[in-house]
Amino acid sequence: MRTEHGLVVAVADRVATVTLDRPERLNALSTGLQADLVRAFDRFDADDDVWAVVLTGAGRKAFSAGVDLKEVRENDTGPGPGLRPMAGFSRNVFETVLECGKPTIAAINGWAMGGGCELALACDIRLAADHARIGLPEAKRGMGANFGVHLLSRIVPRGIAYELLYTGDDLGAADAERWGLVNRVVPGAELAAEADALARRIAGNAPLTVRRYKAAIGRGGELPLSSALRLGVGPDPYTSEDRVEGVAAFVEKRAPVWKAR
Repeated sequence: MRTEHGLVVAVADRVATVTLDRPERLNALSTGLQADLVRAFDRFDADDDVWAVVLTGAGRKAFSAGVDLKEVRENDTGPGPGLRPMAGFSRNVFETVLECGKPTIAAINGWAMGGGCELALACDIRLAADHARIGLPEAKRGMGANFGVHLLSRIVPRGIAYELLYTGDDLGAADAERWGLVNRVVPGAELAAEADALARRIAGNAPLTVRRYKAAIGRGGELPLSSALRLGVGPDPYTSEDRVEGVAAFVEKRAPVWKAR
């Protein structure tokens, strides 16, 4: 399924693959494409048949070059207020991806700049093609990277975050891996298969346990350990049918059949 704004969604074997399909614009995030992403990730959050999500871009050149600056320029010359982060009636696309209750993987197939970098940062796991470049050049455009500022400084050492943000410089894939910005680098021709295989490994595990992990890290990561241990967020795997099934399958030496309940 492809939307009119260039979002392609395919679901198979409980893995959703989402592709930004505007290669002629380097998969730039137009207003319409952002709205499509919000709707898609909201659906994944509520869909019991989706257990993992892969997000990537069409073509080899770009994951996403960021917010569509031509569209921003057109809006700047018209009436009404300018671009402001975390404001308005619609959900912020980066926040929506971040808060999706299912595991998310960014397969960074090329440039991930500005909003494209922020979109990748919103995912739980990042794999990068060996030719990918990642950065937040907003300081060179007079913009703000509101989401990226807060996520980047939680992922890489603060000094590295300051340098990248202040200079607007980008990182090659190898340096991004060195600083923990991506989990690993793979040859570009192998990226899609690697991301799909990882998503299927995740989707092969007990879904309630995986979702609890995501909720616990997301809500407890900044808390003192004593508080985080008592959060009790996400689904409860301890009293689930899947917990009984998982133990039985281990004892009986067979593959478990998960029901997500």
